[in-house]
Amino acid sequence: MNETPYHIPALLKETVDGLNIDPHGVYVDVTFGGGGHSREILRRLGTDGRLFSFDQDSDAYANRIDDPRFVFVRSNFKYLKNFLRYYHVEKVDGILADLGVSFHHFDVASRGFSFRMDGELDMRMNVKAPCKASDVLNGYSEEDLTRIFRVYGELAQPQKIARAVVVARDEKPFVMVSDLLAVLDRQLGREKVKKELACVFQALRIEVNKEMDALKQFLMQSAEVLKVGGRLSVLSYHSLEDRLVKNFMKTGNFDGVAEKDFYGNLIAPLRMLSNKVITPSPEEVASNPRSRSAKLRVAEKK
Repeated sequence: MNETPYHIPALLKETVDGLNIDPHGVYVDVTFGGGGHSREILRRLGTDGRLFSFDQDSDAYANRIDDPRFVFVRSNFKYLKNFLRYYHVEKVDGILADLGVSFHHFDVASRGFSFRMDGELDMRMNVKAPCKASDVLNGYSEEDLTRIFRVYGELAQPQKIARAVVVARDEKPFVMVSDLLAVLDRQLGREKVKKELACVFQALRIEVNKEMDALKQFLMQSAEVLKVGGRLSVLSYHSLEDRLVKNFMKTGNFDGVAEKDFYGNLIAPLRMLSNKVITPSPEEVASNPRSRSAKLRVAEKK
């Protein structure tokens, strides 16, 4: 019987190509997961190249690579600068980030990331973190729940869902995925139920893991630690993530407002290599359907 893969990276070649690998360089993969991108980077590095790979999930640690050029950093990528300093690395030649969730998380019921299987409403990438999805559902105000369902889930009727959650938890607190599904079943439209369920679960996951805050911190630090000419290659799967990445790469800020110096030059640490986003081919989507929403952007340090 074939084992389910931990993860199949989307746009693997394109993402690593974006780094323009120097065989003697120092690189960072801030989202190690199953190690697919890291293995491809190592394949292109020479004997004196180095790779630091970050992942806050203890499950990913089991996938670490036995290679003298490789260092596994068990941490959130928002601590990029701190850990590079710990390893006496000031500047790097390239940084790769795949912001998608590993197949493993969706396919293991006990992690609570998927509505397809019953399990505890957890959704923490770092299982030592204090806040679970059940804590959000049981403790957040109706106003805050509405906000996360609207902003992170991009749902059409976020307040309706938030109200249903608040009413239901007064009778019975949320513990299991099935508890949430029982409430959502009465709120979501029949035609798009799977899509809307995915949006609710996505919103909770983003909130539990503070993903947008971490992404902002990572992007700002990446610009600091890249060498001039170094590359940043980022895969995103959510419109909010992609907007933050695009705005930062283009303007150096998250609002996307271009600021210029006295001479009219754009004040931004990076230069986007192309305004056109890279997406998977129809062939890749056919072989790996979970890659369909992947968007790749690449920038270079000025």
